[in-house]
Amino acid sequence: MMESLDQPSYFFNRELSLLEFNQRVLEQGKNKENPLLERAKFLSIVSSNLDEFFMVRVAGLYDICQAKVQTEDMSGRSPIERMKESLFKTRTIVSELYQTYDALLDELKEYGIELVKYEELDQKTKGYMDYYYQNQIYPVLTPMVIDQARPFPLILDKTLNIGLLLMGKQDHEQVFATIQVPSVLPRIVPVPTEKGSVHMLLEDLIKPKLSELFSSHEVLHSCCYRITKNAAMHVDEEDAEDLLETIEQSLKQRKWGEVIRLEIESSAPREIVQILEEELEVEDAYVFRVHGPVDLTFLSKLGNIEGYNELKFTRIIPNSISELKERSIFDVLREKDILLHHPFQSFDPIVKMVQQAADDPKVLAIKQTLYRVSGHSPIVEALARAAENGKQVTVLVELKARFDEENNIHWARKLEKSGCHVIYGVIGLKTHCKILLIVRKEKDGLTRYVHFGTGNYNDVTANFYTDMGILTSNHQMGEDASILFNMLSGYASADKMKKITIAPHKLRLKFEALIDREIKHAKAGKKAHIIAKMNGLYDKQMIMKLYEASMAGVKIELIVRGVCCLRPQMKDISENITVRSIVGRFLEHSRIYYFYNDGEEEIYISSADWMYRNLSKRVETMGIVEDEGIKEKIKQILDIYLSDNTNAYELQADGGYVPVEIKKRIVNSQMEMLHVMKDEAPKIKICDVLMPILK
Repeated sequence: MMESLDQPSYFFNRELSLLEFNQRVLEQGKNKENPLLERAKFLSIVSSNLDEFFMVRVAGLYDICQAKVQTEDMSGRSPIERMKESLFKTRTIVSELYQTYDALLDELKEYGIELVKYEELDQKTKGYMDYYYQNQIYPVLTPMVIDQARPFPLILDKTLNIGLLLMGKQDHEQVFATIQVPSVLPRIVPVPTEKGSVHMLLEDLIKPKLSELFSSHEVLHSCCYRITKNAAMHVDEEDAEDLLETIEQSLKQRKWGEVIRLEIESSAPREIVQILEEELEVEDAYVFRVHGPVDLTFLSKLGNIEGYNELKFTRIIPNSISELKERSIFDVLREKDILLHHPFQSFDPIVKMVQQAADDPKVLAIKQTLYRVSGHSPIVEALARAAENGKQVTVLVELKARFDEENNIHWARKLEKSGCHVIYGVIGLKTHCKILLIVRKEKDGLTRYVHFGTGNYNDVTANFYTDMGILTSNHQMGEDASILFNMLSGYASADKMKKITIAPHKLRLKFEALIDREIKHAKAGKKAHIIAKMNGLYDKQMIMKLYEASMAGVKIELIVRGVCCLRPQMKDISENITVRSIVGRFLEHSRIYYFYNDGEEEIYISSADWMYRNLSKRVETMGIVEDEGIKEKIKQILDIYLSDNTNAYELQADGGYVPVEIKKRIVNSQMEMLHVMKDEAPKIKICDVLMPILK
């Protein structure tokens, strides 16, 4: 059975699916129902996502192609085919991105928000900008000419640079020069004006001054350019005596990585492009000429300019849990479990739980995993204080969290200095699970308090990532959490865990068993139903298991935000499977798994997606939800996600995504959650959520 499902035509390509996700984000930037400045932020997100796409996915494909590997992916594409299709699709997105950018600027101008060029200013304003340049920008600039005595400099990854073609005024020889647009200065420079909000890009203030910087030469041409480098880190953990120092060294080497993309203004003459291609060793296929400013991530800052509230989403205040304001969190958890759903509910209970534990004389130990934390993490501060207060504090800091390595190294050193026992996980695996354990001495003995969830312990991203977690004092959950931490810090076996399942040990087998149970019920003529919400679905084995379930008659509803390599609605194969993606104001990040189980419904929340890396290459957790009230609430949440017709797109059999049709009423799941997650919110049916609430 399984072999017959292993057909390339049954699967989508991973890179193209990821680009389809970025297309959906771009659609939010084009969506006129969204406020203007929020649309600007969506365009910034697309630009940032494409950076990561090249640093990781394209870079990986490039390495495979260079090694002349011919292995096909699950969709039957060779590495070269995947690369060509990815570059072609990316060019289409980039073209559409800049068209949308131009249209957005025109709309913003109607509200007095403008980006102007130096030459457009009157003499008085030019004088002000000249003064700003001379005092704030000029001292930071380092112009570099490339000749026999001066080799081509190291161009840093993702920095904006200006390339110049110069001619000597005396010898009339042409030379190339480059200058980095200072990343230490704001990219958007305010321009004084009596009304409206006028800005100039930093590079557009530097360009008119290039003749002064290179006064002995005539500037023939100038243009902005930017490079993206391979972000892969190759760390031999087996031979690393000190993993922290090894990763620190690898980070330093990253700046020497191969150039995987060159972005350059479309006005750039061929001579400059050829020089950069030769010096940077980048092929023409990886050169992107853009019709507008290079690097649109600055739009996130533009979206945050002061005022103009009518052009932004209405500020949302997360719901608080009144009971936790009135009583100690430990007292509440001794009586019942608590569900937290961010950002619709405040992240404060988690922060305050660690802070309270740090100062509570009854707390003996705190153990926590940290994957991505904020730059000024109150949780890390509390953990450090707990250790200084004499408590046993164990923190697993994942040093290999991509693009957060430096931040995590900083926190690891701080925690160690404070007396925490810092561990770096299991050799060969990333530790991606999200779990907190607090051991407290009470009248009737030791009580273990646990938080397990789907998201990072990050107080900043908790404001715009949707994540779910459960706080509990359940004895068996506490036992399982203890076993997990003993496994992470030593060689303890995870075989005795009952409420929590972990990857890579048993999580895949657990999912397969849960799906097999639904298959058994379907074959017996009983109702069988699976709902799974996740960020990505890219595990061939899991996809084939879902096909098997669909063929048996199991109803499968998937909510997959990003990559999805499963092809739905194939006759006789996946016609019982629907896939929808929710892309809206908040980044959908929660992982929820529901199984009907012949009426004895089971619900799990997890840190893991159905991707090969999560199930086979990472330490992940999945915890069962047993509290009946919380189960009902999560079922209600899933129902709302499945009813969304504002932020939802349905995956088609051809790989395209189509917005869900609005029929009788508008349902915006993310706005609806604000009502559902209020204290004592009534159980409600899906109600109208009007678009003006977004404005």
